[in-house]
Parts: sequence; C-alpha cells; structure tokens
Amino acid sequence: MRRPGRELERRARVEDHQVGVHPRRDRALPGEAEAAREDTRRELRIDAPRGDEPLIVDALLGIGSRGAPRGPVANGIAEIDRARDRGASVVALDVPSGLDATTGSNEGAVRADLTVTFATMKRGLLVSRDNAGAIEVVDIGIPTPRLSPLPRLVDASYVRESLRPLGASSHKGTRKKIVIVGGTRGMAGAVILAGRGAFRSGVGMVRALVAPESVTAVQAALPEASAFDWPRDDASAREMLEWADAVVVGPGLGDDSRVMVERVLRATRVPVVLDADAITAFAREPGALGSLLGRRPAILTPHAAELGKLVGASASEVLVRRFEVGADVASKTGAVVIAKGIPTVCTAPDGGRLVSASGNAALAIAGSGDILSGIAGTLLAQTDDAHVAAACAAWAHGRAAELARGDRRTVRGITLEEVTRSLADVWEQWPEPPDDGVLAALPAAGERV
Repeated sequence: MRRPGRELERRARVEDHQVGVHPRRDRALPGEAEAAREDTRRELRIDAPRGDEPLIVDALLGIGSRGAPRGPVANGIAEIDRARDRGASVVALDVPSGLDATTGSNEGAVRADLTVTFATMKRGLLVSRDNAGAIEVVDIGIPTPRLSPLPRLVDASYVRESLRPLGASSHKGTRKKIVIVGGTRGMAGAVILAGRGAFRSGVGMVRALVAPESVTAVQAALPEASAFDWPRDDASAREMLEWADAVVVGPGLGDDSRVMVERVLRATRVPVVLDADAITAFAREPGALGSLLGRRPAILTPHAAELGKLVGASASEVLVRRFEVGADVASKTGAVVIAKGIPTVCTAPDGGRLVSASGNAALAIAGSGDILSGIAGTLLAQTDDAHVAAACAAWAHGRAAELARGDRRTVRGITLEEVTRSLADVWEQWPEPPDDGVLAALPAAGERV
C-alpha cells in the first residue's frame, strides 16, 4: 500500500520547490522560538507565497489551542482550504490548526492530507481522522509521558504477539468451535457474515442456531457450518451449546430477542460475544445483563446507537465520550466493551483500555458489525482473554477494510464481500514497520473532500 507520508516526502525532494512563508503575524516570539526564526531568516531565502504551491505546511497553531480559530488564524486556514481545493497537498505539524488535541473538536480546523505529530499520538487526531488525514508519529527526542492520557494503540506487533500460531498438529477441535445464535426471518445474512468472519479468522467449526426459515439459506451460504433451529427451551439450549468453546449471540436475532439471550446465557458458562439485538434487549439495564453473564469472559460489540441504548444516551453523546462511555457499562456488566468506530475503544471491566485506529469508511455499511462479531468469537475461543481478543478483533476488522481499499482513493463501491475476502490476508500481509524515527503510522481513513 502506498504510504502518503512517503509520497509527499518524494514530491518535496524531487521537485524543485520554491519556499514561500505566510506568517500568522509579525510579532516577537518567546525565547528559543524567536532565535529559531531569526536563524531561518539568515540561512534560507524565503519568499512570499505565489498562490500556486503544490505543498502547504500548516504550522499556524499547536496542541494548546482551544475553540474555533479567529482573526488572522481563521483567515490563514481559509487560504489553506482554498489551496487544497485547487489540488495542493496539506501537511499539518503536530495537529491540524484549530483541532483540539484532546477532544478532537474541529470547528474551523485545517483539513490535512498528512499530519506529522510529535512524540506521541494525540487523542484528538484519532477522533477527527477526516481533518488529520494520514498520521505519522515522529520521534523528536521527547520521552513519552509515563502517564499518557491515551491508552495503548493496538498495532500489528500487538496482534502478532497476542495470537498463538496454528501448529502442524492443529485440527478443527484445537482451532476451537463456536456457536452463532441469530438469523430471524429475513436476517439470515447477519449470521452468514458472522460465520464468514469466523472462518476467515481461523476457527475450526461453526454451528448456527437460527430461525427455521433461515436454516436453508445459512447452510447454502456456509457449507462449512452446520445449521439448526433455535432452541425452544432450556434443555435443548444446553444440548446445542455444550459443544461450543464460545458463543456469539445477536446477529440478526430480531427485536423480541431477550428471551433467547437469557436462555442461551443460562444454558452455558462458556465465553460469549453479544452483538446487536442481544445488546439492545437490555436497554438501560446493564446490571441485569451483568447478572446473566456472571463473570465469564464476555465481549459486547455495540455501535454508538446500541451503546447509547444501554446507558440512556444519544448516539452523538456516545461519540463525544467514546473514550469514557464504555467504562461504566464494562464495570456493570463485567464484559469488555468494544465501542465501534474510528477509533474503536475496547474497555475492560477494570477500566483498562486498548484502542484500535485501523479501518476506514468501507466499514460504514450494514453487516460490518456481524463480521466483527465472528472475528471476536473466534479469537475469544482461542485466547480465553476477552480484552486481548476484543482488541485484536477490532484491529483485524479495520485492517481488512484497509487491505480491501488498497491504493484506491475512494472507499465508495467496496463491498463486505471484499472486506471478508481481505480478512484472510490480514494474518499474512502484516504492515511494514514504520521508517526510522517514525513511532506509528496510520493511513487516511476517509476520502478526500
């Protein structure tokens, strides 16, 4: 995959650019900053901008700015926007000017193609990826704070270290067995997508428990899996579920799903992933769900609206508080909460958080979460560590979308079939390590507008 940072660097080195500087205002700067400016004036010939520069470096504001830009800064940002609209590439230093480094608030902020940020990833960059563009964290000799406000960023090395390889003696049993419960009438596709996510993540066997009308469709689309009618009582549920190493409940389960969720959770004590309708069945009752889970390894995979129903908040409120909102639910349910999005925040019951920033807008489509639940179910069965499984699943899900996109400028037209096909490559095509001096690198998550 082409690295945006390298492409911009190549343009800067190969093309004979004349450098123009547009100062924010001609005023004295404090201490070393003023000395650095004077050194630059002596050593370089710097002209006023012509207006047709192909590369714009945004260094108007730093990480301490708050609120919408005003006055000369706002005028400078407007000029940067006009240059970008005519085709110039924009590189922001540390954060795009006007972007709040902590909250991601971006009213009036620069829209960058690449943000080169210093020493450590800023939370606001992860929240406002459309403004940040591609992100590279570079080492400038400043030690990372011991108590960083940002949780650990999950990357390829974390995933590789966390997942055990499949040995030569592996068989379908050692690769683990999962049951997927869902697929009401007209929703067989949700279980099919979850099953494909599971198989593409290395599970050994899948059993689907679906509505009678969905059995034929599931078996036709997933010949590797077995499919049966939903259990109609506790006894049949125990019989069908005792086989499993982990259970995924919720994909396409339907609105009237609480009875089925309770039946499944009573019937088995194995690790469980709850998705979609299995989560919203407990709206405003996370404590009741926690009682049913009973301290077993468990993962919840809500999108913003589903998480909002659990805590009695709107989807927009959840997105603003995405780094915090999962903690209360995780504490009350005893489950790891995957707050889906870009970034995806995985919060454990003890408050520990892991963050995955992989992915792009190709995942913003119905059925994407079903694939994630299949990945999470497989990794939960194989690791027995819900927090690790959740973080690795979130990263793999996003990475599959990145591989499906490849070098395309747009994600429009990418289907979930392409994402699931790319999921098999996630475990093989690991990203190249960052260049020397680059601590972390993320591709752009959205399309250029």
